[in-house]
Amino acid sequence: MIALIQRVTHASVAVDEQIVGQINGGLLVLLGVEKHDNEQTAKRLRDKVLGYRIFSDEQGKMNLNVQQAGGSLLVVSQFTLAADTKKGMRPSFSGGAEPTRAEQLYEYFVDLSRQQGVVTKTGQFAADMQVSLTNDGPVTFWLQV
Repeated sequence: MIALIQRVTHASVAVDEQIVGQINGGLLVLLGVEKHDNEQTAKRLRDKVLGYRIFSDEQGKMNLNVQQAGGSLLVVSQFTLAADTKKGMRPSFSGGAEPTRAEQLYEYFVDLSRQQGVVTKTGQFAADMQVSLTNDGPVTFWLQV
């Protein structure tokens, strides 16, 4: 399971020109699910995303996680993160989970985040989405478990 996380001051996702998820501060989480992923993988990644200290403390050091900073999550499914780009000029998606399983694990990740008390908004699984964000920093990290 892969999460590309971006610290944002604002992020939103729209489907058919309608906003379906929006946050004002926190993390935009682009979430990719791979074939070998399961509930354990989702829990470990959720723990890493929520615990990752990339928000500034009083001294301006990246020392706070999203909860400590009072931020929210906007979780957007992103199957292209599971692409194999090592060969040729066209990505292979053979490493990605099949859509039904990917959606189950995506929803599970979202539920796990909400269970921790984090305001968690979402995109729409498998939809053609337009994501807008203001990356704060910019700060972007690739997390994989």
